[in-house]
Amino acid sequence: MFESVGALTGSPWIYAVVALSVLLDVFLPVLPSGVLVITAATAAAASATSVTAAAGEATRHVPSLVVLTLCAAVASVLGDLVAYRLAWRGGDRLDRAIARSRRLTSAQERLGAALSRGGGVLVVIARFAPAGRSVVSLGAGAAHRRVKEFLPWSAVAGVAWAVYSVGLGYLGGQWLGAGWLGTAVSVLALFLAGSLAAVVVRRPAPTATATPAVAVAGVPTGS
Repeated sequence: MFESVGALTGSPWIYAVVALSVLLDVFLPVLPSGVLVITAATAAAASATSVTAAAGEATRHVPSLVVLTLCAAVASVLGDLVAYRLAWRGGDRLDRAIARSRRLTSAQERLGAALSRGGGVLVVIARFAPAGRSVVSLGAGAAHRRVKEFLPWSAVAGVAWAVYSVGLGYLGGQWLGAGWLGTAVSVLALFLAGSLAAVVVRRPAPTATATPAVAVAGVPTGS
């Protein structure tokens, strides 16, 4: 299996596979989009543009870190926007589904409060948490948040996640070699960041006791 992944990272098709995986994992969080990005970046860390074959010299494609980062970031934002639009048009059925989930309801309320105050850092943090991207994008659409409130933060989140993932893979490959060890350590670092982000996202929102009017004003009543 590792040989198959290695063959894929040595082909220009790696960009299309990464983009498609990142685009779809907002709906299917089980897709290993982060692992693919890290594996491709680890392959780029090899920095060898050719290999010597028995019958001569054969050219091997080395993934470009810049192109890889752009593909991952753009696909992340597009996936968020698609999920946001679908949830916006989801109607009563989606609203009832969200209402039945305490996790989705809580995330929707916290997201609405954060966006209405002009601070969408929660969107960026949730991008690293398992399924956090799905919860935030669907929650923003279902709550009919304005696109100008959600999309800029989604873009920041997509770029931050892409740069972090590519950086992990590249540095892991540079320090530990472009093999399974460098990839495994980089993937572990990505999972650790995701676990920390999940703790932050799930933490109950602070309640203001001294100034309750400010706390209430943070959540728009019309959403």
